[in-house]
Parts: sequence; C-alpha cells; structure tokens
Amino acid sequence: MPIELSTDLPAPLIPLAWLVGAWAGVGVVGYPTMPNDLRFGQEVEFSHDGRPFLSYTSRTWLLDADGAQLRPLATETGFWRPKDDNAVEVTLAHASGYAEIWYGTLEVTDLQDATITGARAELRTDVVARTQTAKDYSEGHRLYGLVEGRLLWTYDMLAMGQPMTNHLAATLQPAERIVDPGASS
Repeated sequence: MPIELSTDLPAPLIPLAWLVGAWAGVGVVGYPTMPNDLRFGQEVEFSHDGRPFLSYTSRTWLLDADGAQLRPLATETGFWRPKDDNAVEVTLAHASGYAEIWYGTLEVTDLQDATITGARAELRTDVVARTQTAKDYSEGHRLYGLVEGRLLWTYDMLAMGQPMTNHLAATLQPAERIVDPGASS
C-alpha cells in the first residue's frame, strides 16, 4: 500500500509523510538477560496538528502463543522533528522511567507519482536520562522502514552490562485510527 501525501501536511513534514497514521502489528522482544524471546503486539500512531513536527505514541503488550493479549509491556510517547538536510530529532518519554533524545537521518528510497513507496529513518540516542528506579540503559539505535506498505522497525540497545544487542523488532500494518479503550465516548 503506497503512502500518499496529504494536502494538509506542512512542507517540513514531507520527509516524514510515510509515518503519518496508525499502525498495528506483532513483533519479537528478546535480550541476553531474558530467558526466551517473546512475541508482543503493538499499536503506534504518528499524527500532526499543522505544526512542523509529528506526535508519536506507542503501546505494546505481551502475547500468548495464540496471539491473545496477556498484559501491557511498554508505553512511549514523543515528537519527531524534521531538520534540514534530511535530519530528524526525536524526543521520547517512557512510562518505565526513561527520557531520550535521538538524532538521525531520513531517506525516501522510492517515490512514484507523488506517492512514497519506500523510506527509512535511522536514529541513535544522544541522551538517555533515567529515574533512580529504571533499569540500566545507556544507548540505543533504531531503524524504521517503509517496505511494501508495512512499517518495519528494529531497536538495538546497550543496557544491563550487555553490548549493543537487538532488543525489539516488529512489522506493523496500516490500521484504523487508534482509540484509547479507557477513554469515554
């Protein structure tokens, strides 16, 4: 599914247009400190309000062998701010006690008739701040890609005495707008 450019998208956000919308799917979480790799479900939303940044929210939950939700895992929220020369700044806050500043690059890898059909963003942490109760984590590397209409992403981290190692990877599909199940109608 190609990503079409919205007419209400501010010009600075065009390099990020391929992220805008709701995404949902399944991924794998693992790390040398974990006994087994586990499957997780994820919902992500990238949106804008007319200003030159994207708002970002991600929620994940542990899945059982049949794909049913067992319990919440992680929540993160933040902002993606495009800069000159296809650069991007990302700020993220996590419910588990972290705040991060990421810097990276954006690349549209395929554009057909004003439609983005391939893109990527590569990010590295510049700052990781954590509360006293958060687990040891000091560095991260993320890669996001638009491949055949799906949002693929992977996250490597340096934490808990381990070298930079993959921690998360997921494949997300375009989804209906995410609605908070706790919100009143």
